[in-house]
Amino acid sequence: MSYKAAISSMSLGRAWVHDLIPKLDAAAAAHLTGIELFYEDLEYLARSQASLPSSAPIPPEAQIKAAHTIRHMCDERDLTIICLQPFMHYEGLIDRAEHKKRIEKLKIWFKVVQILGTDIIQIPASFLGKDEITADLDVVVQDLIEVADLGAQEKPPVKFAYENLCWSTYFDTWEQGWDIVERVGRWNFGVCLDTYNIAGRVYADPVAPDGLVPGGAAMLKASLEKMVRTIDVEKVFFIQLVDAEKLRDPLQPGHAFYVDGQPARMNWSRAARLFYGEERGYLPVQDVLKAIIDGLGYKGWISMELFSRTMNEPGEQVPKEHARRAALAWEKAEKDIKSWIRKRNIR
Repeated sequence: MSYKAAISSMSLGRAWVHDLIPKLDAAAAAHLTGIELFYEDLEYLARSQASLPSSAPIPPEAQIKAAHTIRHMCDERDLTIICLQPFMHYEGLIDRAEHKKRIEKLKIWFKVVQILGTDIIQIPASFLGKDEITADLDVVVQDLIEVADLGAQEKPPVKFAYENLCWSTYFDTWEQGWDIVERVGRWNFGVCLDTYNIAGRVYADPVAPDGLVPGGAAMLKASLEKMVRTIDVEKVFFIQLVDAEKLRDPLQPGHAFYVDGQPARMNWSRAARLFYGEERGYLPVQDVLKAIIDGLGYKGWISMELFSRTMNEPGEQVPKEHARRAALAWEKAEKDIKSWIRKRNIR
């Protein structure tokens, strides 16, 4: 494999608004051959098949049935499921009884991913409150060693892609995420590198009037140079390529995207991401992608993972339009990648 384009199922429309079949049809029609399966799509299908109310827990057998259905849907459309995500709010839980519940949930996910034909579960760094999760690295690392060791025992083995979110409570930079990967020290525990979450933390600040972190350009440059020197590309299990809008007004109380009690970068992420190369984007995501592709030498799946207010809009045009935009983004990215490779070969 060199480079292949993927998209998150959620990026084609939220599950409570858009059924999965039109979203998969749109991805296939746009030649986006990989799917990051967002758990909400499996959850909504399982509830529908089992005629369960939204408040009812989903029994394992219903999740298993939905997984078989989704695998069949994807096989019919020549789509590859590249991961199941997100395994949310797992590491560092202060309530250890809740930790045990997460482990039991993971055991069901192991069955699901085998049916789906993927070997990757993505874990985003937790953004629960400090009253719910600890900053104690020993606890966090041991929790993640636990899942890695359980995954390694599966047949076939399951890998975990840990992702820093730029609003995570304790681990909001790629450096912190990579430090955790090294501390875990398991072959099947690596990273997912997301251009938005990298640049959105170091370079941009949606609360600032100009949308920028003071000195952010220089800090991002230094950070990317460090990334190239530091990360073992074999531990980069897949990457996510996305930009974000520069907001007209600071994301403060009174802003349309402001949600009380949530980090500003989370609100910004949920409402205003953009695909690679779109006009309103302002993050230097091309620099981040170049560092990953040309600097690290990454080859593999590149997923167009968009969050946006437009995903909640009704209408059959939404999945089609998002797939169209993602395909255009992939064309731009592929052109950039080929240019970097040509220049590297000339050198």
